[in-house]
Order: sequence, then C-alpha cells, then structure tokens
Amino acid sequence: MLTQLRPAFVLLLAMTLLTGLAYPLAMTGIARLVAPGAASGSLVFRDGLPVGSDLVGQAFARPEYLHPRPSASDYGAMPSGASNLGPASAGLRDAIAARRAAWQAENGVSPPVDAVTASGSGLDPHVSPENAQGQAARIAAARGVPVADVLALITAATEAPWLGLYGQPRVHVLRLNLALDAALPLPPAGTN
Repeated sequence: MLTQLRPAFVLLLAMTLLTGLAYPLAMTGIARLVAPGAASGSLVFRDGLPVGSDLVGQAFARPEYLHPRPSASDYGAMPSGASNLGPASAGLRDAIAARRAAWQAENGVSPPVDAVTASGSGLDPHVSPENAQGQAARIAAARGVPVADVLALITAATEAPWLGLYGQPRVHVLRLNLALDAALPLPPAGTN
C-alpha cells in the first residue's frame, strides 16, 4: 500500500509546486517585463502616490468632480457585478427613477442613460461624453470657473472608440478629475 501512496504524494507535491508556484511566478515575471503597468494593476499616480486604477471605477461625490456611473456593488472590487434586476423589476425601475431625480436635481438637466444605469461590473471607470457634459455646469460652479473651461477639458479627455471601430466614445472619470485639479484648482478655503 505504501508503495502506491508514495508516488501519488510525490506527484501531488511536484504538480503543486509546478502549477501552483513555478508557473504563476513565471507568468507574473513575464507580464512585468512585457507590460509592467498592467501587471501592477494599471495604477494611476499623483505626486508619486497611487490614487486609483485605470481599470476600476471609484466613487466621487463632491460637486467639483465628475461623478461616475452608478455601481450595484458600491465600487467594491470583491463584490463587483450587476444587480441582476431585469427590465420588469419594480426594484430596478424605482432605482432608476431615484437616480434620475437625484442626477437632474444635482445637474439641472435630464440625465443620459449611463447616469442612471449601473454597468455590468459595477466598476466601469468611464462615462459617456454626454454624461460628462451634463455635469459640466455643476463642476464649473463648484470650482468658480467658466463652464467653457470644464467643457474644454472634457473634450480633451474624450477617448475615441478603439481603432475607431469598437466601443463608444468615453471619458475616464479619474483621469478627468485629476485634469480638473491640475488645470482648474479649487479656490483656497474661505475665499469667494
């Protein structure tokens, strides 16, 4: 019996070391050589410190910032996903109605679809150009700058479809918010 168990345990140990340790370490090493940014999580830095990721959306609620799409997972990477509510769901209709009313009250215009519906992952880092433009007046008022300045930054930050064919035009929320801070800094507290 021991003669049969020993080769099985040796094979188990060898395969565990090979597929559970050596292979993942080799793939991570190759990824760090070929695409170091992506292998490190596509982090976005400001002043040498990581402030987010190019691939994962995050919540922005202050009026001087562009707000992201709603998230069914509250922008948590672990519980990411959709709400799984269908078009006939009263819960989905109520959530969209509440989001629509809140967005319109905050921005003064009717919201585009992506402002009231969550993405499939709940972590989408982009909004449509229409969504960003609809928020421009609120952002400009909060920063004390002309709306045209905010719209110019939105236009500059609008990404075209990949290869001009795949996807839709989009605005990366974190990148635009960093551009807003750089180009249109907030006035010091207590000044009007």
